[in-house]
Amino acid sequence: MKNKLIPILAGLGLYFLSTGMSYAVFNNLSLKPSNNEITSPLGKISPAEKVKNKVDPSIPRDEVCPLNGVMYTRKEKDIWETRRPLAVMIENSEEARPQSGLSRADIVYEALAEGWITRLMGVFYCNTPLENITFAPVRSARTYYVDWVSEYDALYNHVGGAGRCADDTVDDRAKALCQIYRYGIKDLDQFGIGFPDCYRNPDRLDHPVATEHTMVCFSDNLFKIADKRGWANPDENGISWDKNFKQWSFKDDADKIEQGNTQNIKIVFAEGYDRYDVEWDYDQVSNTYKRKNGGVAQIDLETQEQLAVKNVVVQLTKLTGPVDEHGHFLYATIGSGKAIIFQDGKTMVGTWSKKSRIGRTAYFDSLGKEIKFTRGLIWIELIPREQQLTY
Repeated sequence: MKNKLIPILAGLGLYFLSTGMSYAVFNNLSLKPSNNEITSPLGKISPAEKVKNKVDPSIPRDEVCPLNGVMYTRKEKDIWETRRPLAVMIENSEEARPQSGLSRADIVYEALAEGWITRLMGVFYCNTPLENITFAPVRSARTYYVDWVSEYDALYNHVGGAGRCADDTVDDRAKALCQIYRYGIKDLDQFGIGFPDCYRNPDRLDHPVATEHTMVCFSDNLFKIADKRGWANPDENGISWDKNFKQWSFKDDADKIEQGNTQNIKIVFAEGYDRYDVEWDYDQVSNTYKRKNGGVAQIDLETQEQLAVKNVVVQLTKLTGPVDEHGHFLYATIGSGKAIIFQDGKTMVGTWSKKSRIGRTAYFDSLGKEIKFTRGLIWIELIPREQQLTY
């Protein structure tokens, strides 16, 4: 009997062994991507189907966003009050367009970076409670943006930046990373943040781009990281982000009969770099200024809609540089100067003033009275000469 069982058991063993090997080989072959296949987890994190109505439209919108005056519900305010503003560096290289997330900002700053290419910083706060905003492409920090971040005691999301303290190749005045450290900025540098909160997505656009144009980050993920680091509102020291914050004044849209006739605003940031010229076309129906970059309508990749703002602020200030071998620029962000504000189709010539790094930039009309912004997205443009502006 034993002699008969041995070959039977041996046969069963060989059968199970061969079946297992076949299953393993088949599994590996079927799951492994081909050499020319690009895989990306973006679809699992940023769904193509966007929620159109975040909040029941019947709920009263009687809470004012402290950054740009837009009206929201109490439900949204209850969430944003537990957070602090989030400032995100977003690049504007031609091949990296269209960007993601700019239409969801409360305020956007735009100024030249090296290479005569403008760089953007969106400040996100009141739009963040009920949606996970996609930011892309996130890029590196520069010193003048650090001054603006300081106005909000904001979280600062970027990918590296100009100049650590010991870097002798960077002008001391341009060392953004050194300043972030010394000023105690609540730093969300992507170099300390990995997947799935921030990662490189090579197939975000429908054309190939260089690696530096591929960084994607997400608002909910960044706020969760900030919470873990003790940077909620108030922070771990019990300090609210708006302790020293001075809120601007806001107003509703002007009536149609009171709207102006300034139809087009054009800004040339650098002669010979027309792909970075900016135009704002006034649309009286929506009472917004619609953005073109390099003569092309600039859209938000996530909404597929042209960027439109309620206020365009052109801030005239001193530009110095390039100041080192890396081509870094410096802007005079602290001080005062001329400002030209566009809203409701009208042009207002006035001034700006910022008394310290953490002080709020204020804007005044020709009589010295602080202006009221039309409720909505505010876009601030930095240029050194009025001749770069036509309207």
